[in-house]
Amino acid sequence: MDREHRLKRLRFRAWHRGVKEADLLIGGFFDTHAEGWTDAEIDLFETLLEEQDVDIIAWAMGTQPVPERYAGTVMQALKTLNYVPISR
Repeated sequence: MDREHRLKRLRFRAWHRGVKEADLLIGGFFDTHAEGWTDAEIDLFETLLEEQDVDIIAWAMGTQPVPERYAGTVMQALKTLNYVPISR
């Protein structure tokens, strides 16, 4: 599958997690960062999407330690939380 098609599929999966908070966190993260990812980072994100939303959110917020397999640039960017739109 080509890169563009793969990113479209990942975007859909990132924005359709089943819980609005997870959609905003994971989907917003994808929209902000995916264009600049290497193939290895895309692979890692695709694997990350297989995890439970509560775990991903806990890792992003720093309430649970990040598993070694996800340590790296993608998780560091996820932990910044500056990509989540907050409306008042």
